[in-house]
Amino acid sequence: MPLFTIGISHHTAPIEIREKVAIARSEYSDRARELSSLPGVEEVVIVGTCNRTEIYCLSTVVGKQNLVDWVHRVNNIPPGELDEHLYQHEGEDATRHLIRVASGLDSLVLGETQILGQLKDAWQQSHEAGSLGKVLDRLFQHTFNAAKNIRTHSGISDHTVSVAYTAVVLARQIFGDLGSKTVVLVGAGEMIQLCGRYLRDHGIANLLIVNRSREKAEELAAEMGATAMTLDRLGEALPRADILISSTASPEPVIRLADIKAALRERRRRPMFLVDIAVPRDIDPAISKIKDVYLYTIDDLQQVVDENMEQRNAAALAAVDEVDESVDGFMRWLSGIRVSRTLKKIREQSHEYEDELTERALRKLEAGQSPSEVLGQMAKTLTNKILHLPSKRLREAAENQDYEVLKAADRIFRKEDPDQEQ
Repeated sequence: MPLFTIGISHHTAPIEIREKVAIARSEYSDRARELSSLPGVEEVVIVGTCNRTEIYCLSTVVGKQNLVDWVHRVNNIPPGELDEHLYQHEGEDATRHLIRVASGLDSLVLGETQILGQLKDAWQQSHEAGSLGKVLDRLFQHTFNAAKNIRTHSGISDHTVSVAYTAVVLARQIFGDLGSKTVVLVGAGEMIQLCGRYLRDHGIANLLIVNRSREKAEELAAEMGATAMTLDRLGEALPRADILISSTASPEPVIRLADIKAALRERRRRPMFLVDIAVPRDIDPAISKIKDVYLYTIDDLQQVVDENMEQRNAAALAAVDEVDESVDGFMRWLSGIRVSRTLKKIREQSHEYEDELTERALRKLEAGQSPSEVLGQMAKTLTNKILHLPSKRLREAAENQDYEVLKAADRIFRKEDPDQEQ
């Protein structure tokens, strides 16, 4: 089965579409097993980040369509509605895409480092779910090594630019000095941790961590010298928030219109800067219409990102050759696997012929037939059996003018020149 990926990202769809098909990390294992059971689909890895949802697998033509149908069906989306937003890659193109993603070359923020950890998590989840086979396991491990080398040699990650960092930069553009501001971080995942560290680096003194799990909130707060609060106390935290950055795994908004209206009344209309870097969104989009509130989604961050890209664009160009080299390395391995499988089938079939004809020859010898006659018949029959199917396929190729097959066959079966061997 060919290597195949199907996905949706910030390149092909706005956040309103992406959040409809986002797969929660807690569902990776179940979804991977579900996808593996689809006809024509083998080996599955699900990748989900703020900006993309992708499925990597081995798939037949039928399996590809089953994947597309599955994405529509499980998300209650009418058939075909996502077609203009979904991208598909096969074989070498799928390999190149994954290596570019892992290297940060396909990210909203060029060179973003968080994606590599997310890919490793996806690989681990698939391993635990039992949906990871020999090909995808090798592909992802090859990709991890390739991404590390590309980042090191190209310098694409030398300048700190990430979605989390961009959110902090945007806050500074709006407020200037952040030292006197109070920041509320909702969630405790990797993106929130990064935001917290960047904020500390920019002199934030008043930092609140609000999370559903008290233990995780307290752990992160202890690291950053912040105050920990549970999500049920969000209403208490909001009025204190000059800046709020939210990134949870909630399927529904955790910050609603009424919550912000109440917070603004208590703040006496002092402005609030809200950044929603979650997919699906954590903050009700209707909040953007309220006066004195500045709401930015992950897509809005692109404007700030563009200002930080000049130094990384040159590094990205330098990385192209390394990407191609890494793709070639994996495709050589994959071709070797396919050749090994083909050779194995040829050997198995040949041994079946060998066993069958040997048994038949022994019976003839026991019956008293001439050994030379029996051996001659055996050799001729074995040759005919081995060459029957290749001969048939070559005749079909000639009729269909499939010159690539004919060329390959000529190269495979051409007798070697003894002079060239010396």
